[in-house]
Amino acid sequence: MTPTSTPPTASTGAAASSTLVALGRHAGAGLRMLVAFTLLLGLAYPLAVTGVAQIAFPWRAAGSLLTSDGARTTERSQAVGSALVGQGFEGAEWFHPRPSAAGDGYDTLASGGSHLGPQNADLAATVAARREQVAAEEGVGLADVPADAVTASGSGLDPHVSPQYAALQVPRVAAARGLDPAVVRDLVAAHTAGRPLGVLGDPRVNVLELNLALERLE
Repeated sequence: MTPTSTPPTASTGAAASSTLVALGRHAGAGLRMLVAFTLLLGLAYPLAVTGVAQIAFPWRAAGSLLTSDGARTTERSQAVGSALVGQGFEGAEWFHPRPSAAGDGYDTLASGGSHLGPQNADLAATVAARREQVAAEEGVGLADVPADAVTASGSGLDPHVSPQYAALQVPRVAAARGLDPAVVRDLVAAHTAGRPLGVLGDPRVNVLELNLALERLE
């Protein structure tokens, strides 16, 4: 027998048309939601948060910038650095930050760690070399070199060192500047911040703030 086909009826065409209308209605609703949330969360919300921050916390919103005399500023042209971003200091007269694996060192465009595991031979060799260098610079034994003096942070931009590493550098800095070590030690103590909320993290010393304060002693 030859199969027969049923010709489309008016009800079939109406159902198809109704389906297309429904799809169009849902697509239009989805597009309107996309536009609305893009404007709300991609434009209005960031502008509102930025505006509130600029009014309530202008220094922090501008990047926690510091001038050469240690004062806070919101003008980039007056800033020598940020309290939130580490930077390198070379020379015996400065407190040194911890090592950085961000680019060539403290490169904000290449923030990150070395991505090497604790068993990696290259990392072990690098840490050993850093330990020997720090021990020689500070005139101490290898066992006296703290961990943050030879290891980089995960971001490579850590602005802090431990109080132990800062204290280790006091004799060198004091000798290079002709200062009483006790004066420099008191300066380190004055720039040592405790644990946030008393329990989070560890005590720390901001290297940029400490070096700027050091400059003001002279």
